[in-house]
Amino acid sequence: MSAAFRKAAKARQRPHRERSQPAARSKLGLLEKKKDYRLRARDYHKKQNALTALQKKALDKNPDEFYFKMIRSQAKDGVHVIKQPKDEITPEQMKLMRTQDIKYIEMKRVAEAKSDLYSAGKDNGSVSEVLDIEPKVQEFDIAAQLDTVPELVDRVYNRPTIATLQREAVKGPTDPVQLKKLAQQRKNQYDLLRQRIEREKAMFVISQKIQTRKDLLDKTHKVKVKKETTSGPAIYKFKFQRKR
Repeated sequence: MSAAFRKAAKARQRPHRERSQPAARSKLGLLEKKKDYRLRARDYHKKQNALTALQKKALDKNPDEFYFKMIRSQAKDGVHVIKQPKDEITPEQMKLMRTQDIKYIEMKRVAEAKSDLYSAGKDNGSVSEVLDIEPKVQEFDIAAQLDTVPELVDRVYNRPTIATLQREAVKGPTDPVQLKKLAQQRKNQYDLLRQRIEREKAMFVISQKIQTRKDLLDKTHKVKVKKETTSGPAIYKFKFQRKR
């Protein structure tokens, strides 16, 4: 009697249907369910165990066979440990990587990149003309092309046109001593800009190396593609794993 009652109660229940693959992901095939994942996981581990067993069998087949891991490992407390190659890193980079985290490095790098001195490297009013090279280059009059007087041709800034000079006088210093002093100040500003650019690049390399060391904590199988240098981090290729 109870079995018939349970059967009648289930007849009025709402049918529970599993969600299908969304239209945007239809190219990936049917949506994987847990039973499909379990089958795939069992098959994957079975193949991995078979590969491991074959590798061990190949290593034990010929005891006199030589491979480079024999000289790249050493025994510590009776256990063979692989010698890790030393990474190419400067003492300044090592000091920063040990004392600061990646957030601090990124903050300093952004501060260097947003410095007001970056405006010194921009082209403020300089004229750049693309000229069609002809055989009569010597006859070319650059003062007429720039529409200014010949005395101001050597300037790359504050070079007014003839029409502007007719309306008002030249603004700024014109004394050679003052111009030389301004040129020296401009050179110092460019030197400071170059130093900031170099520091920004160094901070970027350090942040990349710190991020690479964090990525290496992942247990995913990976292969080193490029060694670490003083100007760039090591490059690893991680095995692709489709997430559930």
